[in-house]
Amino acid sequence: MKTVYHNRLPHIAPVGASFFVTFRLADSLPQAIIYQIQNQYEKIVKKILDEKKSGYQNEIIRQRKLLFKKYEHQLDDNPYGECHLKNETIAQIIKDKLHQYDNQLYRLIAYCIMPNHVHVLFETSIQLENETEFLPNGIPKNYVQLDKIMKLIKGGSSVAANRVLGRKGTFWQKDSYDHFVRNEKEYNNIVVYILNNPVKARLVADRKDWPNNYISP
Repeated sequence: MKTVYHNRLPHIAPVGASFFVTFRLADSLPQAIIYQIQNQYEKIVKKILDEKKSGYQNEIIRQRKLLFKKYEHQLDDNPYGECHLKNETIAQIIKDKLHQYDNQLYRLIAYCIMPNHVHVLFETSIQLENETEFLPNGIPKNYVQLDKIMKLIKGGSSVAANRVLGRKGTFWQKDSYDHFVRNEKEYNNIVVYILNNPVKARLVADRKDWPNNYISP
């Protein structure tokens, strides 16, 4: 069973899937760069949807991965903004919020809190296992979709972080990059990618030296 939610373009979020999500601070990229990358992506996806050639859904997935790589390059190689997540108190707020819903809305597999963005991998199958009341389409009656999960994580952490920093206004960028994991190989590659991000960004020589990495035991 697949569900779809929308921001500027549709996001596919299969019920009970594992998700790789990246969310970033509101000031982590200049607006000109965001517009350029997003506008190019939207034009490509619109063309794919208009033509709907064989395998078009896989091509959209490929384009979304390319979009992520462009964002990631900018976030890692050209740090921008206040980088509030370097503050260990703020980083701890994010950690606490991610762990708050572990074994409730998802199983928390891995995360990495970078200076201006966060990578996280979690699986939502726990909601299928813990519920006994299902709707006719096979979805648990109280199933919490991915977009609602991210609102809980980002909403609660932004309020707490702004309070600590003595600031007001938007803390997180509204949209997030999300990708549902299709197989075990991809799952394992994503875990390695998350944990190695500080090394790739040349923040540490060994991923074990980064204080804001996590892998479930």
